[in-house]
Amino acid sequence: MPKGKPPSRRPVLYVVLLGLGLVAALAYFYFKGSSSGTGKNEPGSAKSVPVMATAAKTGNMPVYLYGLGSVSALNTDTMQARVSGELVKVAYTEGQEVHQGDLLCEIDPQPFQVQLTQAEGTLARDQAMLQNAQLELDRYEQAKEAIPVQTIDTQRATVLQDEGAVKTDQGQVDATKLNLTYCEITAPINGRVGLRMVDAGNQISANTTLVVITQLQPITVVFSLPEDDIPEVHAKMLANQTLPVVAYNHDLSKKLADGTLLALDNQVNQGSGTFQLKAIFPNQDESLFPNQFVNVRLLLDTQSNVVIVPTAAVQTGPQNSFVYVVKPDKTIEQRKVEPGHIEGDQEVITSGVADGEMVVTDGFDKLQPGTVVTVTKPDAKTSQAKPAE
Repeated sequence: MPKGKPPSRRPVLYVVLLGLGLVAALAYFYFKGSSSGTGKNEPGSAKSVPVMATAAKTGNMPVYLYGLGSVSALNTDTMQARVSGELVKVAYTEGQEVHQGDLLCEIDPQPFQVQLTQAEGTLARDQAMLQNAQLELDRYEQAKEAIPVQTIDTQRATVLQDEGAVKTDQGQVDATKLNLTYCEITAPINGRVGLRMVDAGNQISANTTLVVITQLQPITVVFSLPEDDIPEVHAKMLANQTLPVVAYNHDLSKKLADGTLLALDNQVNQGSGTFQLKAIFPNQDESLFPNQFVNVRLLLDTQSNVVIVPTAAVQTGPQNSFVYVVKPDKTIEQRKVEPGHIEGDQEVITSGVADGEMVVTDGFDKLQPGTVVTVTKPDAKTSQAKPAE
């Protein structure tokens, strides 16, 4: 190998330095971009947590008591025949509204008219006999010095006997007249008649049921509440307060009628631990029918000017209840609260939250104090979340 200058290594060094510079530049831009994403999250950025929230509101919260009840007619009359005979007339149609005094059925009155004639004839005969016996007694007493005492006493007994016969005859006349009135069965109350039980032309006997009349206006509902509610309800009744009552269908999806509480029972059912109450409803549209099962809602009280939030916002911790409050800078604050009465999906907060503050109702999984959030709310039309205004 010829002797000379050693080969130059500068080109290799330049290549190495150029590569290190490129690596440094790439690392600089990479870490710069990463540092911009690891700092504090800006609202609406990719790192903020989406939640649903709503504002706490000041308002009035009703206090309701709920129970299961059964509709009961205020009056139900079962009309029965009081005399035997042929049913010659049915004067109503099934399901008809009738008024007090309206004719419902008629039993053949002719046999009783004949009996009345006979009874009146017997009465007239015995009255004549009594009159004659009384005249005879008067004559005996006028000539009592010439008439034996025994004869006078016998005549007095005859007069008393005839008086008894007249009274018996009068009773028979009255009884027959009464049976004649029983031949016409009239409505004792206003109400609706049910289905016909006996057709005209049938021979019926006393105590045969002819028709049932049910009073639908007004109507009552008997329902039960837990015995723990007795003190509050009883106190309202003693204060003569009118407690509104609403009747709903079996699944609470439809309101049937409005009424008021009428009375409380006088004892508690030990088997179920409940007590019964009765409410009265005008039932003008006849939406309630006897023996119908309904759900009852009794308005016991109304809490005025209280802070109300959705029940979904109130979380339960190991020691207390709390809510997540969205602060004006879109960060989260966990705040202890004192919950109050719950009605449906709304809950009273007695302390801890002020009117207008935003409380989180959904999206709790990633929340902690200081978390930056994006507030959304459900869209009523699309049922999707959209940013809150």
